[in-house]
Amino acid sequence: MALVLITFGVPALIVYANFIAFLYNRKLFLGKIALFVIDLYVMVFLPFVYAGFGKTNLCCEEETETAAFHPAHQLSIKVLMILCLCAYLYSRLRSRIAAPITEILVNLFIVAGIAFSIVVSFHVKDNTYFFLGILPVIICGIMMLGENQRLFLAQHTPSRSGYKPEELAWKFLSAKPILKFPLLFACCLPLLLLVTMLLLLFGQQPDSFIRAFTDTYKHGLSQWDYQCDNVECGGHYLCSVAAKGHPGIVKPVRRGVRNGNPILCNRQLLISNAFEELIQEKLPFLHRPIRHHYNKVGDVIHRYYGIFNIRVVADIVYILMKPLEWLFLLTLYTFDRKPENRIARQYLSRKDRDLIRQSESKPPCFPA
Repeated sequence: MALVLITFGVPALIVYANFIAFLYNRKLFLGKIALFVIDLYVMVFLPFVYAGFGKTNLCCEEETETAAFHPAHQLSIKVLMILCLCAYLYSRLRSRIAAPITEILVNLFIVAGIAFSIVVSFHVKDNTYFFLGILPVIICGIMMLGENQRLFLAQHTPSRSGYKPEELAWKFLSAKPILKFPLLFACCLPLLLLVTMLLLLFGQQPDSFIRAFTDTYKHGLSQWDYQCDNVECGGHYLCSVAAKGHPGIVKPVRRGVRNGNPILCNRQLLISNAFEELIQEKLPFLHRPIRHHYNKVGDVIHRYYGIFNIRVVADIVYILMKPLEWLFLLTLYTFDRKPENRIARQYLSRKDRDLIRQSESKPPCFPA
């Protein structure tokens, strides 16, 4: 926690102090070089930290581990973030105003970055990262809009070209902030439509900006939480499906208990769970990545659970899983001193499992 406060807290406090100075006397107390260093950290490093790129989008992940943006639509988010950052850093480094259209686009992307950060703050639902990671980005964007407005008013001379488009552009830029900034915000929508059209060339969908937020789990704007209903995270998805086939094929042996709920167990399911238990005990560093990737399979199965709930489909899954079952059984008989005991205690109640372990730990009794 201390590392988080140092990593995020110190830059955030600098931004807050800078903002107070900006509101008080319209000046920043940091020099241009110091401001640029803080900008690189706050505007480049922090956004990519809270964006959580590289995380998986799975139902069975913890809220802090699952992706904030759907991986298939993250390109749209990355492009928008890069364009906003480029506009911001350009504004920080320049010494004079740009051409009319360029000046409008620069301010538009800064406003789009502010709006995006506000939406992310509702989506992420983490107060710590909001105050230390997201709010500083929003404040930096607001101060940069103010700096751009001041620079424009200082250097702009009224146009006498007589051409209405040029005069309209300069009037737009020279408008008072109370009118200019809402107009910039309203113009963000056509700007995003233009970016979306360009991203279509790279395989993104027309609604990628929206689906990046909604096609996720356990976040503020997530719309896929319903897919987590009745999901038994940590269970053997394929083997659980296979056990629901025709009894003459999948051969159920008994009922078991998983997460407090009764389930039907066949030998394939018991062997698979015993194999995972062995890996977890002997090679814990290997168990987590295996479980992580296996959860992806469970996510797909739950999404199309109606298909996998058909007995014929369950029979096919059972047959396809047979080679893996034999491999798991071979591993158990190679590395476990009492493989059948381990198999027998799977999916029993905690009380029954404790009784089996106690019986295994007792020394053997020999007749006198």
